[in-house]
Amino acid sequence: MAPISLRDVKKNYGNFPVIHGVDLEISSGEFIVILGPSGCGKSTLLRMVAGLEEISGGEIAVDGRVVNKLEPRERGCAMVFQNYALYPHMNVAANIGYALKVAGVSKDERRRRVEETAKIVGLSAYLDRKPAALSGGQRQRVAMARAIIREPKVFLFDEPLSNLDAKLRVVMRAEIRRLHQQLSATSIFVTHDQHEAMTLADRIIVMNGGKVEQIGTPEEIYHRPATRFVAGFVGTPSMNLLEGSITENGTFTDDKGNTLNFRDPPPAPAGASVVLGVRAEAVRLVEPGIDGAFVGTAEFVEELGATRVIHAVVGDAAFAVSTSDQVRVEPGARLGFAFDPATTHLYSSETGLKLKPEAVHIP
Repeated sequence: MAPISLRDVKKNYGNFPVIHGVDLEISSGEFIVILGPSGCGKSTLLRMVAGLEEISGGEIAVDGRVVNKLEPRERGCAMVFQNYALYPHMNVAANIGYALKVAGVSKDERRRRVEETAKIVGLSAYLDRKPAALSGGQRQRVAMARAIIREPKVFLFDEPLSNLDAKLRVVMRAEIRRLHQQLSATSIFVTHDQHEAMTLADRIIVMNGGKVEQIGTPEEIYHRPATRFVAGFVGTPSMNLLEGSITENGTFTDDKGNTLNFRDPPPAPAGASVVLGVRAEAVRLVEPGIDGAFVGTAEFVEELGATRVIHAVVGDAAFAVSTSDQVRVEPGARLGFAFDPATTHLYSSETGLKLKPEAVHIP
């Protein structure tokens, strides 16, 4: 286990900045997930920690030692890649033990450690097989075993489950979490999949455009998104986000006449352009004519078994309601939506930053 520290870490490609000064402290044994859309810089940041990318500014320290100028093999990190990066001509045992062979470890010691590591990841019966004879999940286990056998201080995962089907990804998420607990390793996991982030992380780092939008536990990221981007990116369905403004008496109103009266005036001056956010599960269906109800038009219903998501449009914005009620909703129907102001989030239209400290309960 080893703590990791990033201080004002930057990356430029020529004159084009892609990482804009990241500060981060990771504790020993912590599982950190870097979450964000494609092109946000998350894999670049991971590769800088690994030493596969040079940093343009700042400082990276692993276990208290600055590693900016160290080669990847000197940093105490082991990386698991998206494409597995296995040697096709070697069997599983040879793939797992290759790093030990290069390091000059004796054949008997290599065999012992390969067998121990294969047992940890459930590959004992596959040591003689070539990668081509393995399933995607088995290949990913070989890649993880190859990292584990090096006994690194830090595990780095670069979207390792992206090539797997949906069902196998669920299985492998549980497997990775189990291995993390068993090995007590410090881990950084990069993904664009919020389900992976919420399942695996002790803390999530949400990135966008080379910048860190928010750092927090999965519960904090979901229930207390600090920016409009995080609110819209994390959650399925996405948080409902409605453009509007604040009136003289502190009421939110949109251009269709929908209004929401806050119990306390939000910290925004009258006339300020804002974005009101509310989660789909915090909304309930009501009659469109009820006082205070937002009015919209139904588009379609997404059946999810125990729950269903009603997709609609409020003004020009997509709007979703998650419910277990089996009420029949026809496309084009006029619907009413109500929600408690205490469950809402308010963001500046200009900066995207939170304006209203919400009182959402985290279970």
